Amino acid sequence: MERRPKDNILLDVRGLIKHFGGIKAVDRVTFAIEEGSIISVIGPNGAGKSTVINVVSGIYAPDGGEVHFQGENITGVPAHEIASKGIGRTFQLEELFGSLSVLENVMVGCHTRSRSDVLACGFSLPSARSEEKRVRDEAMECLKEVGLEQRAHDPVSSLPLGERKLVGIARALSMKPKLLMLDEPAGGRASHEVERLIHLIYALRDQGITLFIVEHNMPFVMSLSERVIVLDEGCKIAEGTPDEVRTSKDVIEAYLGEEVY
Repeated sequence: MERRPKDNILLDVRGLIKHFGGIKAVDRVTFAIEEGSIISVIGPNGAGKSTVINVVSGIYAPDGGEVHFQGENITGVPAHEIASKGIGRTFQLEELFGSLSVLENVMVGCHTRSRSDVLACGFSLPSARSEEKRVRDEAMECLKEVGLEQRAHDPVSSLPLGERKLVGIARALSMKPKLLMLDEPAGGRASHEVERLIHLIYALRDQGITLFIVEHNMPFVMSLSERVIVLDEGCKIAEGTPDEVRTSKDVIEAYLGEEVY
């Protein structure tokens, strides 16, 4: 497929390979994400979708291929360094701290950009107190962005699944990402919550954030994606607009003849 101009490419994945024992979870997958776009990855269970996100974000090191972000080769770079470069992500099951409040969970993401050192924090020096206020204010702004400011001081464990996923998005936003990768963001949501999520994604895109979404919810994916990548058994079998993908013979076969919305 024709590649877009290089100066528009934010993320460039080239021939990505990842094995788990004898299983090839990702097999020579190549794609590029243009800055300011909304791109989704779909595929049957076990297709390798989440593995791609985990490799790009540094959770897993690839067994082959390269990942480039803003023209820089970040292949195999540790997750915390990749996050600091401007790649944020959420998880299928949000890895939140159940003993902390909603606000405190989001502040954890802000602290990855904190400028105060451990000594200053330990002695409650003015620089640390000022930094803590900045972090708290930024975390609250992120909660407002996802519509959860009224739940800021609630225990995160008291929130339903859909709202916990929003906390995960707020925490990722607190890291000021250029690229935000959402892993199954619509999972476990009622239809009205999915509509709310769609509006949020468009709002984030309008702020200049590029969205890379892994999802099972076909109507959701097809309604907002500019391009869709389809994986099956670790391989990319299709890529194109929603209309191109839904009529692809390979995609229809991968879904066992089911209608692709």
